[in-house]
Amino acid sequence: MKNIKEILPGLLVSVCIGLLSIFLSRFVPKLGAATISIFLGMLVGNLFLSQDIFQKGYKFSETDLLSYSIVLLGATLSISTLMELGAGGILFIIVQMTITIVGALYIGKKLGFGQNFRFMMASGNAVCGSSAIAATAPVIDADDKEKGIAITIVNVTGIFLMFLLPIIAQFLYKHSLMPTSALIGGTLQSVGQVVASGAMVNESVKDLSTIFKIVRVILLVVVVLIFGHIKHKTNEEIVEEEVQDVKKGKINVPWYVIGFFITCALFSMGFISNDVSLLCKAASNKLEIFALAAIGLRVNVKDLIKQGKAVSLYGLFVGLLQIISAVTLIWLFL
Repeated sequence: MKNIKEILPGLLVSVCIGLLSIFLSRFVPKLGAATISIFLGMLVGNLFLSQDIFQKGYKFSETDLLSYSIVLLGATLSISTLMELGAGGILFIIVQMTITIVGALYIGKKLGFGQNFRFMMASGNAVCGSSAIAATAPVIDADDKEKGIAITIVNVTGIFLMFLLPIIAQFLYKHSLMPTSALIGGTLQSVGQVVASGAMVNESVKDLSTIFKIVRVILLVVVVLIFGHIKHKTNEEIVEEEVQDVKKGKINVPWYVIGFFITCALFSMGFISNDVSLLCKAASNKLEIFALAAIGLRVNVKDLIKQGKAVSLYGLFVGLLQIISAVTLIWLFL
């Protein structure tokens, strides 16, 4: 009951902004409810409702509601849709992640950052933002201050790219489905940013971008294990403990990824009818808009401005590397 009371204020604000965005989108359909929801959330959060009482509800709306939305999305996609990525799409993701990781480690070293911070920047940018950093930190023995700074700069980088990538995709690909989805889903830091950026283009791009992103999230376990091994490569006992942690499920693939594949399989096998699938699609879209409102509400413009020069340069250089490598790999593989 206490948790519900703590979550409720921020949840209600997120839902209200989401509903208002849906209403306003009727008058500006080209802008769309998703885009309106983010910007309206940013406006309200920075000018009026940034008090502590709302923060837990905002976080719940951003993470949990978006997770439910992704699970419901699975009920609208068949296995054949997932196979649209093909061998080229999977290869694109693996190579793009590898370049991001190697590049983030190299750039961080040149800028004078410590190993732990570089590992967290690499995993956060390559895989899934804050979640990847949170999974990596205990394995490499990072302290909370390093973790907090890494989460902040990775999210800041993702916010800028969230708005920039649809513009680049329009210029390069005229918003063609596969390359646009690969650029957004293969580059952006968090699942929420992928959904938001894809929704700024259209529904099909949002869905396929999410699939690209989910494949990256699945590889989180591999990335965390590799970083743990590099960090403790002289200590065989610690490495063995990390391997056992993975086997025991202590480094987990997020539950919504598993849920997505379950609902996708059920729909593909006919256990979920087309009528139910349409209901799931509608519910997924609404939850997504509420979650995007919360993402906007949690963007602190002051934090974006006050980042230190070296940390800001780190985020800038990694972001540029991701864009350049993604565009190159899309040309090669897709």
